[in-house]
Amino acid sequence: MPRPSGRAPTELRPVRLEPNVAKYAEGSCLASFGDTRVLCCATVEEKVPPFLRNTGRGWITAEYGMLPRSTHTRTDREAARGRQTGRTHEIQRLIGRSLRAIADLNALGERQIRIDCDVLQADGGTRTAAITGSYVALYLALKSPMAQAALTVFPLIDSVAAISCGIAAGEPVLDLDYAEDSTAEADANFVVTGTGGIVEIQATAEKGHFAEARFTEMLALARHGIAQLARLQREAIGVG
Repeated sequence: MPRPSGRAPTELRPVRLEPNVAKYAEGSCLASFGDTRVLCCATVEEKVPPFLRNTGRGWITAEYGMLPRSTHTRTDREAARGRQTGRTHEIQRLIGRSLRAIADLNALGERQIRIDCDVLQADGGTRTAAITGSYVALYLALKSPMAQAALTVFPLIDSVAAISCGIAAGEPVLDLDYAEDSTAEADANFVVTGTGGIVEIQATAEKGHFAEARFTEMLALARHGIAQLARLQREAIGVG
C-alpha cells in the first residue's frame, strides 16, 4: 500500500538543517523534517546546577515547547496553564540525555549548555527533529569564540541524531509524518550516535503487538536514516 506522502518505505522526508539562524544564540539550527520545523538554540552558561558545584563537571540540559499554532488548532501556552505536560517533560529530558550521551562532561568543566527547542510547526517527529537539530546547535555553541576561550579540550566525542520508524499497512517505514503516525500499527523513535551506538529506543505497539522481526527491520531502517542525518549534520557544522 502506498504511503500517504508517496515516499518509498526507506525514504526520509526532505530534511534541512539550517545553522546559525538565531542572531544572539551561541549556536542555533532550524531543523525541518518535511513540514515539521523546530528551532534549536544553545546557550553557554558559566555555571552549573547546584548538584554539580565543585565537581569539575559540566551539564547539558534542554527545554522543549510547542508554539500555540504549531498544530491544526491553537493550543494554550503551557506557561499560561501554569504547568508543563508530562509529554513536554519526557521529551525535554530525552533531548538532554541524548546530548549528554555524546559529551565529555569533565572536558566541559563547570559550565552548562542550555538547549531551547521550540516547535514552530508540527507534522510528526518533533522530538526526533529536536534532537537532530540540537546536536548542530550544541556543536556550534561549543565552537563559538566564547566557549573556545574557556575550553582546553573539545567536549563532544560523537554526533547524535534521531529518527522515527513505524509499521504502516503491515510494513516497516521510515520517518513518519502525522498522517502515518496517527494510524500506524507501531511507532518507534531511535536515538543513535554517528558511530552507530544506540542511545535510546522508544517503541510502542498501537494496535495489538508486533513481531521481533519487525522490530529488527525498523532498527535497520533507523540506521539507514541516521546515516543520512549524520551526513547533513556534518554539512551544517562545516565538517567534511
